[in-house]
Amino acid sequence: MNFIVNIFLEAWHLLVESSVYIIFGLIVGGFLQIILRPDTIARHLGQGRFRSVFKAALLGIPIPLCSCGVLPTALSLKKQGANNGATTAFMISTPESGVDSIAITYALMDPIMTIARPVSAFLTATVAGILENIVSFKEAQPSIPSGSSPSLDSCCNGNHNHSKEFLKPPSFMKKLYLGFRYALVEFWGDLAGWFLFGILIAGVITTLIPDDIFARYFGSGLSAMLFMLLIGIPLFICATASTPIAAALILKGVSPGAALVFLLAGPATNAASLIVLMGILGKRATAIYLTTIAISAVICGLAVEQVYGALGLSAQAMVGQATEIIPGWAGLCGAVILLLFSVKPVTRSIMKRFHIRPEHDHESHIHPTPLGETCATASPVESPCKCSS
Repeated sequence: MNFIVNIFLEAWHLLVESSVYIIFGLIVGGFLQIILRPDTIARHLGQGRFRSVFKAALLGIPIPLCSCGVLPTALSLKKQGANNGATTAFMISTPESGVDSIAITYALMDPIMTIARPVSAFLTATVAGILENIVSFKEAQPSIPSGSSPSLDSCCNGNHNHSKEFLKPPSFMKKLYLGFRYALVEFWGDLAGWFLFGILIAGVITTLIPDDIFARYFGSGLSAMLFMLLIGIPLFICATASTPIAAALILKGVSPGAALVFLLAGPATNAASLIVLMGILGKRATAIYLTTIAISAVICGLAVEQVYGALGLSAQAMVGQATEIIPGWAGLCGAVILLLFSVKPVTRSIMKRFHIRPEHDHESHIHPTPLGETCATASPVESPCKCSS
């Protein structure tokens, strides 16, 4: 019984350490959702074989979407004129990074990994996008049907189609309200279940796994990275939820390079998203997508290990040091706030999982669109894609 208590204590400790950074990332992500306009983005992603890829890879870094949640956005960009390379780059850099995952990486790991993660995502996305455009840029781009893709609907339940009747743009205060509301209600509602599951898994790793087991068998080097790649590619986990697991693995002796491979491969790939990707871009682009992620993740992992070695730093000793600058009371308050905002989405997810229909389930949510316009949509928490980054 004690080990169960210890698991929850370790998970609570991780939540307290990361809560302030998570809230910061959520708020930034919420306002990005309001500011960014898909039509403007699409214009930039359809021009040039290399420039469009660079822009798409850079654009995807701060946007908090998971490998499943990025699919509707990528499909929309493709239909609005983004070329295959730009779409591929966007679909890699977006789930591998995000303001929320960058913030929590700083909280639970260290500054080196905080920089290495988005930089690696950008490089991986750029290489994959350029390769795809070199191969297919002069060819006719595959047409995307105007209707919803059955595979895409099965993943995200078709809840990303907005009403065409937009309300007038709200005032600055209304935009401020919508940004915070989206961050803590809609955005965190999508993310809460997966993140809480992630810190529970981290608690299990910290409590039950001996300290030297990974260091003894899969601690560092190419074999450890290939092992993490084997775990990460089929796994469905978002960037934010993967971070506490990676931090726990480092504490158990996994090298920072192997942990980075897990952080890059896990969020960007899973079986469902790869199947849908084949429908959007084709088998060749999907092969380039997967191969580039695998090779680039290992190369970036090896490079990160060289950085730690050259600086004489231990990733295991540096884990969680950033949280020392956050007062204890702030971490506790942040953890309580996140748990309070988690009750409703987690309850709804559990009820849906067990096919329990709530008595009064007729509410709709106001989902902020770019520049603060609003449209009525079904709640994102209804989607099977429960993560946003």
